[in-house]
This record gives sequence, C-alpha cells and structure tokens, in this order.
Amino acid sequence: MTEFVSVISMGGTIAMTRPNGGETGAVPALDAFDLLDAVPELDSVGVQLRARAFRSQPGANLGFRDLAELAALITEEVDRGARGVVITQGTDTIEETAFYLDLSVLESVPVVVTGAMRHAGMAGADGPANLLSAVRVAACEQAGGMGCLVVMSDEVHAARYVSKVHTTSTAAFVSPGSGPLGYVVEGVPRLLNRPEDVLKVYVPPGAPEPRVALLTVTLGEDGAVLDCLGDTVDGLVVAAFGAGHVPVALVEPLAKLAERVPVVLASRTGAGPVLTSTYGFPGSEQDLLRRGLVGAGFLAPVKARILLRQLLAARAGTEDIRKAFNGEE
Repeated sequence: MTEFVSVISMGGTIAMTRPNGGETGAVPALDAFDLLDAVPELDSVGVQLRARAFRSQPGANLGFRDLAELAALITEEVDRGARGVVITQGTDTIEETAFYLDLSVLESVPVVVTGAMRHAGMAGADGPANLLSAVRVAACEQAGGMGCLVVMSDEVHAARYVSKVHTTSTAAFVSPGSGPLGYVVEGVPRLLNRPEDVLKVYVPPGAPEPRVALLTVTLGEDGAVLDCLGDTVDGLVVAAFGAGHVPVALVEPLAKLAERVPVVLASRTGAGPVLTSTYGFPGSEQDLLRRGLVGAGFLAPVKARILLRQLLAARAGTEDIRKAFNGEE
C-alpha cells in the first residue's frame, strides 16, 4: 500500500476569493485540488498527496455533525494508507475543530489543521505557505502520537492550548501559557516539546447530541440569563472572572443548575488555570467547586465546552467528567 498525506478541504478564508472582479466580499471558491495546485513547492516534501474536497463553507458555519463526519473521513483515509492528514478550514473555528479531532480521532498518525488569515485575492495571502508547512508536519514521523496539531505561520501548536487572539493578523494563533510545540524551519519541522497525554473520548454511533451552553460572566450579572436556560441545556460552561470567580448573585442559580446538569467553571482571561483553594469568599472558585461545579483547569472556555459535550455524548457520569477535567485516568 502506497503511503500518502491526505489533504481535506473544508472551505474558509484559505479557500476564498472575490468573485465578480472583486466587487463583492470574499466567498469560498477553491477546493483541495485548487489549493494543492497553487503550491508547487509541495513536490519538495517527497510524499504523495491525496486531495479530498469535503466542505466549502465559512468556518462559522461548521457544526458538530460536520466534525463527526470529518473524524470518520480521517479514519477512512488512515485505513487507506494515509501517513498523515491535513485539514484546511476557516480560522474562526480552527481551535474548536482541532480540539474536537484531538478528542475524537483514535489513530496516532499526525492530524494537522491549518487555514489562512488573508484570502487568495489579497496581497501576501498566507494560505499557500501555511498549507506547505502543514503538509510537512503531517508527513513528519515525529509528529505522530501528538494528537491534533494546528500549524500557522510556521508554528506548531497543540490543539488543547491554541487560541485565535487577533481578527486579522497572520500571527493570530498562539498558545497562551505554554507556547508552540515547535516550528517549521527552512522547510523542516522542528518539534521541541510534546503535549501531555492526549485525552480521547469515544462517542459511539447514534449517541445523543447534548446541548452545552457557554455563559461569559460580565460585570453586574444578576442570574437572569441562568433562569432563561431552564431545562434547555444538558450542560453549562461558565467563563468566569479571573481564577474562577462570579458575582454573588450567580452562586445560588449555578449551584441549583449543578444539581441537575454538569456545570464547568473556566476562566474568561485567556491564560492560566482555574484555581481550587486560594479564595474563599461567596462566588470564589473554592465556594463554587464545593457547590458541585467542575473546574476546567487550564482549558479555555470554548475547549471546555467541546470536552463536556463529548463526554455527555459518551454518556459519562459526573465523576468521570470530573476526572476528565482534572486529567485523571
């Protein structure tokens, strides 16, 4: 069986151009075949490439059903001999897609997600360079077993920690608190670190599709939003102040909700962990954890939502959810 790297296109800025002579905004127009044709340097990687046009839409339009089908397609490509897989998609949801695949793809081959901040019709479009670096990482044996990776601007990031922190900069993707795992230097992947043991969550076919909400706490929250959730959610992630703090008005509503569904406590700050035993005032992290909330550790709120959703789909119990967020077996 001939080994190859599979390139699966999902749309996004990397696949966008301006139609009608540039009179309107950019829209998805290029598929995996077009993207590969635009990067002649790919011949230098020394690996056969296989193009798969899977979706053609903005990253904001992707949903869990798309990602479940994508994970199944990745497994199919690996079964056919892929030594690595590259996903191209919109940067709006790269961090969610990457973490979903990190949890869901059981194979140990490199899975790399990339995209572009400047579409193909712009001067200095970064899509071709990002795709070239992503293919090089996917073809790199050292990248196997590291979970899903995000490659942008010649940096290699772990799906668990990478975040998009700027709307337009080509350096929009960073890993707050941990930094990149490595770099692509003169066309060669240099992986300097490896992520912690990669958590996998097996969701069987036909599993339920739980609804998990994300509430970002802001100044003066009074709990009215929590009242509106009612019985409509199967889980909640709270993006709290600082190290895991909320206004006192939210304490009782959150505790009441945590008696019915899992409620995960994350931080809205963008870096650093939710604490467990530093502060003790009503609404502090210690108070909320004592009332049944589950700390998200270092996970950003959007990643915590993905993990909680997958655990609920796998029918994990409260204790299993707590262990998964605490990094326990």
